[in-house]
Amino acid sequence: MSDFPEVGDAMPDIEMDTPEGGTVKPSDFKGKKLVIFFYPKDNTPGCTTEAKDFSALKGEFEKAGVELLGVSKDSAKKHQNFIAKHELTTPLATDAEEDGLSDALGIWTQKQMYGKTYMGMVRTTYLVDDAGVIAQVWNKVKVKGHAEDVLAAAKGL
Repeated sequence: MSDFPEVGDAMPDIEMDTPEGGTVKPSDFKGKKLVIFFYPKDNTPGCTTEAKDFSALKGEFEKAGVELLGVSKDSAKKHQNFIAKHELTTPLATDAEEDGLSDALGIWTQKQMYGKTYMGMVRTTYLVDDAGVIAQVWNKVKVKGHAEDVLAAAKGL
């Protein structure tokens, strides 16, 4: 049992910044199903593939009544460049503040690479039902085929 929200718990309602200068929070999607995918960094190979895959399927998600939101700690300006460079159609949000949504979910955590320890995002996707309750979680996501798997689960919700 963790101290972090799990399937069956309400999605924490923490505000994030949008690249356009506005804000967004999970409760903005009440009444709709929502997929929030957290990824480590804009313009890195895995994250680019994941964002492009979700963008490519955006129409299918919409047909299933599902909203999409991609989240990283990158700045609004980096998100704008990422969207423009890769023609992304999936909305993005910046979870840059301490005690942000990724902190509340326990996926902004200590990582290690090449002997260096640093804070980083664990690639994780949440499917939230229309009442704001976490219906499914994908932890430590492998990007290949992931967007399709999430779409299939969302259609079944």
